[in-house]
Amino acid sequence: MNQEELITALEDRFIKNKNRHEQLTWQEIKEKLIAQPDKIDILSKMEASGGEPDILGNDFIFVDCSPETPIGRRSICYDRLALDSRKKNKPANDAITMAKDMGIELLTETEYATLQSYGEFDTKTSSWIKTPDDIRNLGGALFCDCRYGRVFTYHNGADSYYSARGFRGKLKL
Repeated sequence: MNQEELITALEDRFIKNKNRHEQLTWQEIKEKLIAQPDKIDILSKMEASGGEPDILGNDFIFVDCSPETPIGRRSICYDRLALDSRKKNKPANDAITMAKDMGIELLTETEYATLQSYGEFDTKTSSWIKTPDDIRNLGGALFCDCRYGRVFTYHNGADSYYSARGFRGKLKL
């Protein structure tokens, strides 16, 4: 997808989901995007991996708003340490490295809950979230999903991975 197609896709999504950013205009967003071409490249990576990025709230932050965790970012463990510690059946990558390579950050637990206030996401999948150091230092990592109309936060070994677990990211303009 070229830059023009991406901007058109982002505009269409922005207009279709006005409830996610009621106080902003597309013109404001477009001006910020054009002034920061590096951010357009990052949004292109988010889009290409299935994230369907859109602005949430009024702070000029793009968040992956795909109904399920982005398909191009699934079947991964939490971080490189976890990946390297696996003896067999290693996944292809990890969430923290992928996010860094893309230029985005994983959502926090609070940001994930905020996303869910705009609709139900991850009703069939789950997403790794930024895990506090005290939990990660014990070998664990956190992930969230939405079931029964509620947001749940769980823990797992950071080296675990499942075909339906990936991660959502954010990008501040």
